[in-house]
Amino acid sequence: MQRTLVKDALNAAGPSDAILLQGWVRTRRDAKALSFIELNDGSCLKGMQVIVDATLPDYPHVAQAHTGASIEVVGRLVESKGQGQKWEVVATTFKVIGEADATYPLQKKGHTLEFLREIAHLRPRSNLFGAVFRVRSRLAYAIHQFFQERGFHYVHAPIITASDAEGAGEMFRVTTLDLENPPRGEDKRVDATQDFFAKKTFLTVSGQLEAEIFACALSNVYTFGPTFRAENSNTSRHAAEFWMIEPEVAFCDLFGDMDLAEAFVKYLIRDVREHCAADLEFFSKFVDKELLTRLDFVLEKPFVRCSYTEAVEILEKSGKVWEHPVSWGANLQAEHERYLTEEHFKCPVTVYNYPRAIKAFYMRQTDGCAEGRETVAAMDLLVPGIGEIIGGSQREERLDKLRAGMALHHLDEKAYWWYLDLRRYGTVPHAGFGLGFERMLMFVTGVGNIRDVIPFARTPGTAEF
Repeated sequence: MQRTLVKDALNAAGPSDAILLQGWVRTRRDAKALSFIELNDGSCLKGMQVIVDATLPDYPHVAQAHTGASIEVVGRLVESKGQGQKWEVVATTFKVIGEADATYPLQKKGHTLEFLREIAHLRPRSNLFGAVFRVRSRLAYAIHQFFQERGFHYVHAPIITASDAEGAGEMFRVTTLDLENPPRGEDKRVDATQDFFAKKTFLTVSGQLEAEIFACALSNVYTFGPTFRAENSNTSRHAAEFWMIEPEVAFCDLFGDMDLAEAFVKYLIRDVREHCAADLEFFSKFVDKELLTRLDFVLEKPFVRCSYTEAVEILEKSGKVWEHPVSWGANLQAEHERYLTEEHFKCPVTVYNYPRAIKAFYMRQTDGCAEGRETVAAMDLLVPGIGEIIGGSQREERLDKLRAGMALHHLDEKAYWWYLDLRRYGTVPHAGFGLGFERMLMFVTGVGNIRDVIPFARTPGTAEF
C-alpha cells in the first residue's frame, strides 16, 4: 500500500476503507477501551487523530508509542466525531517503528527558543520549527519561480573566491596549509603560493561580481546560494553563514532595479500568504499577533521612494533622540530605518542615492553631485518591523570611474583585472540587488532571531550539528 501524507489525508474528498500513514507521535491519550494518538509527519502543521481500539491484536504495541516515537498505521479514514477536525483514522493495524523513551526532549510543554537551538537536530519536529522550515522551503521555490517567469537565468556563483566583493575584509580564509607549521617565504611571512590554490582564498561574501559577468552575456541572471561573513556579531539579525538572492540585470538603471526589488518582495509575500496559510496563522497566533496585518499592509501599500538626503532631513526634524546620531554621510541604523517605515511614511520605503564614501567601490557615481556630497546610485528597501531587507545599486559601468572607486577604497586593480575587463569589452549600464533569504523569512514569519529561521545556525562560537 502506498503511503499517504497527513496533509493529503486531511484534505481528502471522501472517506477511505484503507489508508497508510507513517509519522511521529505528538500525543497519546489512553481511555478504557481505546487510545487516541496524534500522528504528525511534518507535511503540515496539523496532525491526524488515530484511534486504536483495545480489541485490536496490535493494541499492546500502543504502550511503546510514547511522544516522539515513529509509528505506522493502516486504517479506515472516517468522518471525525470530534471538534476541530474533519477526518480521523480508525486503525486496523498498528506498529511502532522506532521507540522514544521519557528522555525525549520535546515533551508536551513550553520550550524556550534558546533550549530548542541546543537540540537543532530535533527542533524541526516542534510545531514552530516545522512551520518555519515549511515556509522556508516554499519561499525558496517562489524565488526561483519569480525569476524564471521573467526570463532570468539561474547562475551558480563560486563559494570559494579570491576577491572580496564588498571590500570589507570580513572573510573566512580557506586553506590546506599546516597551521602548526605553515611554509614561509624569505620575509618570514606565510607563503600563500604553496597553498592549494596558490593564492589566498576565502569563502564568498557575495555572488554579485560573478553575476555581473553573466549579466554581460545572458542579460538577466540571478544567484541564490550560501554566503559567509566573518563578522564577530552576536545580534539577532546576523549569522556567519546565510543565503543570498542576487539578481543582476543588463541595460538597467537604478530605478529599474527598484521596480524589480519592489515587485519581488510583493510576489514572495503573496505566494506565502496563498500557499502557507495554516503556518502563517500559527505564527500570527503564537509569535507575532500583528504579522498578517503587516504582510497585507506591505502587499496593499505602494512603496515610497525617498533619497538619502531627504531621509536624513526627516530624521533630523523628527524631534527624536537617537541612540546613533543622525548626520549626512553616516549610515542609517535600524532605529532610523524603522522610524521611516513605521512612524513617518507608515509604509515600505526605498531610500536611494547614498553617500559615496560609505558604499561599495562598484556602485555608480551619480552625476551632478554637490561639492562634498558625492553620492552613488545605491538603494535600500526598508520594511516595517525589520528595516533593511534589500540592498542594491546601479553598477559603475565606466572604466575610469570604476578605477577611481577602487582607488578610493584602496583596492588592488590586479586582483580585479577580470572585473575591469567587463568595462573594456562591451560595457553596459547594469544593476542588481541582494536579498538576505533569512531576513525575508524573519519578515514573513515574525520570528525575531535569524538563528531560528536557518536549520543550523553558524554564529561566533557556534558550529554545532
